[in-house]
Amino acid sequence: MRGSLATLEKLVQLFPEDAALKNDLGVAYLLLGDNKGAKRVYEEVLAVAPGDGFAKVHYGFILKSENKIAESIPYLKEGLESGEPGTDDGRFYFHLGDALQRVGDDSAYYWYELGHQRGHFASVWQRSLYNVNGLKAQPWWTPKETGYTDLVKMLERNWKTIRDEALAVMDQNTGLFVPEEENLREKGEWGQYTLWQQGRKAGSACQTVPKTCSLLERYSEATGCKRGQIKFSVMQPGTHVWPHTGPTNCRLRMHLGLVIPTHGCKIRCTNQTR
Repeated sequence: MRGSLATLEKLVQLFPEDAALKNDLGVAYLLLGDNKGAKRVYEEVLAVAPGDGFAKVHYGFILKSENKIAESIPYLKEGLESGEPGTDDGRFYFHLGDALQRVGDDSAYYWYELGHQRGHFASVWQRSLYNVNGLKAQPWWTPKETGYTDLVKMLERNWKTIRDEALAVMDQNTGLFVPEEENLREKGEWGQYTLWQQGRKAGSACQTVPKTCSLLERYSEATGCKRGQIKFSVMQPGTHVWPHTGPTNCRLRMHLGLVIPTHGCKIRCTNQTR
C-alpha cells in the first residue's frame, strides 16, 4: 500500500491539476490510517474544485471522525447528492444519518431509508455494513429464539456472583474501568471493563473476576466470537447514549442487568423502549 501511495504522490507532482489523482491519493492516505494527510489532500481539491462530490463525501467523513459533527453534514450531504462515482457508499449514508441525529435533525431517517433503498442497509433500523444475507432480523429476542438458552439460563442463575465480582473491581483508583472509546456517549459517564475481545481474552482481566470468567469459559460461542466482546459496562446517573448500530448482523448483543435503578433507566431498540 505504501508503494501505491508513493506512486500516487509522484503522479500528483507530475499532474497537479488532476483532481481524480488527488482524490485517489486521499483514499490511499485513509487506507493507511493517515486522516491528516487525506484531509490536506481533499482541502486542496475543494479549494480548486468546490463542487467535487467525491472530495466532499470523503472530507465530510474525515470531519465526522474528528467529531466535528455539524461541520461534516453539508459535505456528506452535498457529496451524496452529487451522485458522482465513488460517493454511493454505505459508510457515507451511515455517517450523514448519524451526524444529523446528533444535531437533532429527523431528516436522518430520510438518508437511512435512501441508504436502505440503495442496498447498503438491511433496513432503516439495521444499518450494519458487514452483513450475512438471509439472517433473521428483529429488535428483541427470547432466549429460545437465540438458540443459546443454556448460556442465558447460566447467566441468570449466577447473576449475583457476577454482580459481586463486578462491584469489587469498580474502585476508580485501580483504573480497571476505562471510558467508552467509540464516541457513542452524548452525556454522562460510561465505563467499561473488557474480558474478551474478538474471540481472545483481554490480557489479565480475568484474574480480577475469576468466577465470572470460569462461568463464561464453558461457552465458546460467546468467548470465541470474532465479531464481539464480553465486558462489564457501568453508566452513572444521567448518562445518555446516542442511537447507534453494530457493525454486523452476524452477532447478537446480550445485556445482563446487574445493578439497575428502579426508575428512569431505559433502553431502546428500533422504536421499542423497555
